[in-house]
Amino acid sequence: MNNLFEFEQDFVKALNCIPMVVRYKLDSCGVKLKLEHWNKFPHEVRQQLVENPMSTPEEMAGYRSLLYQLAEQYTNIPLKDLPIDDHPLWLDSTELPDIVQQKAEEMGVEITLKHWQNLTQLQRFALLKLSRPSHENKNFLPALREFKIL
Repeated sequence: MNNLFEFEQDFVKALNCIPMVVRYKLDSCGVKLKLEHWNKFPHEVRQQLVENPMSTPEEMAGYRSLLYQLAEQYTNIPLKDLPIDDHPLWLDSTELPDIVQQKAEEMGVEITLKHWQNLTQLQRFALLKLSRPSHENKNFLPALREFKIL
């Protein structure tokens, strides 16, 4: 499976948690998918959600539609729409977000703008997600190692 990070290896084989690549796609297409939904999907469906491309507006609309179909087919739990940010922080390589900088400082690490610029959009997305106070941050340092910042 492509686009899965090494820091996710503890749950990659079973796909029992929503991987960053899927979370990226969810945020990009404006869908709130709960872990409760995810775990009711068969493994092959979860793998499909990891692998399906979503780089064009048509693919984004198709991915969104597929999510709603899957939620209806496998769960009795309705999905919720999320607002889609027109200018998400992970797309901006010109400025290191404060939340990422603060998390790095808490961990005693320096992340430079050059580091941020050398990351892919998906890597920047992951660091943003791993920096949030509401997120379990155990993977922040492993992600920095994987992304060659440490």
